[in-house]
Amino acid sequence: MNAKYKTGLLFISTLLISGCYSQGGWTPTVDSYNDQNSRFINQDMGDCQELAGQASGGTAKETAIGAGVGGLIGGAAGAAIGAFTGNPGAGAAMGAAAGGFGGAAKQGFSAEESYKRAYSDCMRNRGHKVVN
Repeated sequence: MNAKYKTGLLFISTLLISGCYSQGGWTPTVDSYNDQNSRFINQDMGDCQELAGQASGGTAKETAIGAGVGGLIGGAAGAAIGAFTGNPGAGAAMGAAAGGFGGAAKQGFSAEESYKRAYSDCMRNRGHKVVN
């Protein structure tokens, strides 16, 4: 299996895994005790989930962007390092794989945190007591 094939396989696998995880089904925990707006919790959760997805840019999309940018930077760095060892092609392939995976993970986690924060803030702004 050549280096380009391995790099492509790693890149595609990363995108598929992160895309499947997208927002992971997470919802904020809402304390309905003494909540004057408790009758609107389900409606507000649906609305806030949609708004949070828009605010975060979507985990799959952000992960793909991170993988692309990370792959480009990693490939360039790997080629430079590989040039010193006499094999810039292999260095670029390994750098692109490592950079793509790292960039995808960073952007994916960042989008997840943004999603959770936006979801919780939305519920709080609608008058609910959010525990997490």
